[in-house]
Amino acid sequence: MLFNSLQYLIFFSLVVAVYYSISNRYRWPFLLAASYYFYMCWKIEYVLLIIASTLIAYAAGILLEKHRVSNSGKGIVVAAVLSNLGILFIFKYYNFFNDSLRVVLGGFDIFYGAPALKLLLPVGISFYTFQVVSYLVDVYKGRIKAERHFGYFAVFVSFFPKLVAGPIERAGNLLPQFREELEFDYRRTTDGLKLIAWGLFKKMVIADRLTVYVDQIYNNPAYYSGAPVILATVFFAFQIYCDFSGYSDIAIGSGQVLGFRLMNNFDRPYSAKSVTEFWRHWHISLSTWLTDYIYTPITIRCRDWGIPAIIFSLFVTFLACGLWHGASWTFIIWGLLHGFMLSLDVITKKRRKKFRKMVPAFLYDNISKVLTFSFVCFTYVFFRANSVSDAFLIINNMFLVDFSNLNIEVTFMSRTELVVAFFSIAILEAVQFVQGKINVREYIAEKPLLFRWAIYIAFTSYILFFKTSGAQFIYFQF
Repeated sequence: MLFNSLQYLIFFSLVVAVYYSISNRYRWPFLLAASYYFYMCWKIEYVLLIIASTLIAYAAGILLEKHRVSNSGKGIVVAAVLSNLGILFIFKYYNFFNDSLRVVLGGFDIFYGAPALKLLLPVGISFYTFQVVSYLVDVYKGRIKAERHFGYFAVFVSFFPKLVAGPIERAGNLLPQFREELEFDYRRTTDGLKLIAWGLFKKMVIADRLTVYVDQIYNNPAYYSGAPVILATVFFAFQIYCDFSGYSDIAIGSGQVLGFRLMNNFDRPYSAKSVTEFWRHWHISLSTWLTDYIYTPITIRCRDWGIPAIIFSLFVTFLACGLWHGASWTFIIWGLLHGFMLSLDVITKKRRKKFRKMVPAFLYDNISKVLTFSFVCFTYVFFRANSVSDAFLIINNMFLVDFSNLNIEVTFMSRTELVVAFFSIAILEAVQFVQGKINVREYIAEKPLLFRWAIYIAFTSYILFFKTSGAQFIYFQF
């Protein structure tokens, strides 16, 4: 069930109507049933995986609270975490590692005949697995108490707005909210609906429109070079941002309509002045998860190494980040490139501070933004390419620029569609620029009724007129 579909509109409207018409004691079983139904719309039997992860984490959390200070506590948390990660490995990574091992052993003339598994990747498995793992570690570390109410815990794992593509919520934030008794609030609801509309604009008007251009170039890398390849890469930067942040906006907005506060997942990442800053603003729920549960523990254990400990931690963290995104060498290379640049940020931090004092701040900041965005776009070549060989071919063709002909027009996308794409991106950037100074949704809410509805009608009309086909969200594959 796609967020950008009529099916979800009907489903969500019914959920909201029923949710606010029943007493608080019946809300958690209703949300659990709605969430399981939402997930079963993808593939019915894979709801059993969520139930299995939920049962393991629930039981392990209670045991951890009793035994975490004893030697058995570590064994419990390791077993529970490995059980959940094992499910993720089998469905997402087994075939990748199996094929890679076959190639390596084949290089030494060693026969390896383990069969591949014909399994469909369960949508959202990476998201809810990481959420369960963070819960287990937090209970083990004593940061939170184990949840005793199985119903609340089951809803925490499966809550439908964030189930298939995040945000990756922390138990300390979301679990207590299921106990709150909320009444319908008009201001909160309309604010959530505005966020949903903004997410639909990003997805249906920008991301899905850019998909046509990007897919044609990247699926046929041998046929294009120069300006079209460069534009396709920049377009992909906006496609993946609008696709994923659009999903996050719809998820957060849906949660807000129901009275839940989900964490923000994006904060104008392409305005970052360094790769380090980029990761503070891009996929925040994942980047903070990686920081808290991989980077920080490794850095603490290796603190005697000094700067090399930080560099080692960064490479391990972004190797994991690459693998989390997909079982492919293209994602591993993408992750390691970011690990390398973040390490370079650490090494050159003092020199950059000195250099910044030597040039005007405005000039330094804008050059830094351009260089950071350029690096991020370069790494997206590996993220989007269908194979490593395709990625290198695209990079090679990208720099075959004929400066006497920088025409970006192509036969498969009309000039009108390109103009709409550029104009919509301009709207996106303008709103985000203003959002950096004021809360746009609150600003609109405080205006007179006629002004508000003029904005609503104009924006909704723009979406309906310029929307494209409802493509699946990119992050569903992760």
